[in-house]
Amino acid sequence: MRSTLFVAVSAWIACLSVSARVELKAQEASAVPAVTQDAVDRLTRKNLQSVRQSIEKYAAERQAIERPRPLRDVRANLHVHSELSHDSRGKIEDIVAAAKRAGTEVLLFTEHPSKEKDFYLEGHRGLRDGVLMIPGAEMKGMLVYPTMSLRPFESADAQETTRIVRNRGGHAFLSHLEERMDWQIQGLTGVEIYNTHADFKKQKRMIDSMKNPLWLIKTADLIDKYPQEAFSALQTYPSDYLARWDQLCWVAPHTGVAANDAHQNVGVRVVLGQDDKVIVLDALGDELLKLERLLVAPVLKIPEGAQPGDVLLKLQLDPYEFSLRHAGTHLLVSDLTQEAVWEALEEGRTYVAFDWLADSRGFDLAFIEGSRRYPIGSKLEWDEISRVSDMPRLVGQSPLQATWKVIRTGEDGQGGLAVGQLVHEIKGLELDYNVRESGNYRVELWLELLGQPHCWILSSPIYIKP
Repeated sequence: MRSTLFVAVSAWIACLSVSARVELKAQEASAVPAVTQDAVDRLTRKNLQSVRQSIEKYAAERQAIERPRPLRDVRANLHVHSELSHDSRGKIEDIVAAAKRAGTEVLLFTEHPSKEKDFYLEGHRGLRDGVLMIPGAEMKGMLVYPTMSLRPFESADAQETTRIVRNRGGHAFLSHLEERMDWQIQGLTGVEIYNTHADFKKQKRMIDSMKNPLWLIKTADLIDKYPQEAFSALQTYPSDYLARWDQLCWVAPHTGVAANDAHQNVGVRVVLGQDDKVIVLDALGDELLKLERLLVAPVLKIPEGAQPGDVLLKLQLDPYEFSLRHAGTHLLVSDLTQEAVWEALEEGRTYVAFDWLADSRGFDLAFIEGSRRYPIGSKLEWDEISRVSDMPRLVGQSPLQATWKVIRTGEDGQGGLAVGQLVHEIKGLELDYNVRESGNYRVELWLELLGQPHCWILSSPIYIKP
């Protein structure tokens, strides 16, 4: 996202002439109707107001329900960068504070490896103000959480890195799936089933709009008033990720996680400089442009009496708080320790929720066989189940009235494979579905937003092999 913003602000030079401004206004007048699903259409005052009203409505309607014991639900964020990465300036105290405001209890960092710092030995770990921190890296196309320094293995490829990490009790998740749809790494813990940056890359009109200084100025005001709603206008249904995930889960269990890709590095500050200059800085404080005040004045109002150093415009698109709240990976754990987190990831006891829209805690999905209850991630055998129970069921609960979709991947009865097949749909607070055949079963919960269905929760599968 940061490179896109550099292109955007670079366009200021070309756009600050009178003829360019006239052309830009003509482009705005011919914009497509707001019935489409893209982020530019959602970023209007009317739509953002409507989204906020929906958030408030769901908060008022939400029922506080307990999930079945003994496991508890903790919210985690994976794929988080701090100042240990070259492309972030995030201070750990600020990230932890943002996590607490977002309702996050576990931060799994993924620093970019460098020669200067060892992401494992120098990474953030332990409890800080009630938030559990775990060090890791984004490397070799994966999110890697080792139990030792990987310095001696820097030349290893993705498959060998996975083997090293997993054989020593760590975890590895395939990252940025849109770039690696044909990868099939043996031994992975799981995959990202949602990635915020991948969502951003889909927004072609928004990327083009960011080259328009008039749009940036208008949008800065909306972002200031509706920060979470504006950030989460990026969200789309990750159909490509989910289809590939279903395929991989049929080969072997793959735990599903959300990737926040949080850097807090996408934004601009426009500052008045010396000698009638206006300086454009990126979110990391690096100078992008230096312009003449006379060129900027027709587009950006400069107050009378403004002094060098005064900020004329600040646009931060990805503050940690809103990035972390946007999507979370919920873990079903025994307690808030790294050992318990490790076990939940290993066993696939996860679900991804877009908590910016509504608090998902209280959601539960389980497989019932006679008097026995199996949580998300359980691995079972159909022959054994059918001998014990003649009516095994998937049961679930939700803190909000939602549309439940039961998704199955399994044999189609004709020698083939049905991948990601919708087998049941119902609206309500609860799910009770009779399972009549083997397969991998997961659920999606959908709410309504701007008059359309909107994805809210994605569970990891329960595996019932033939």
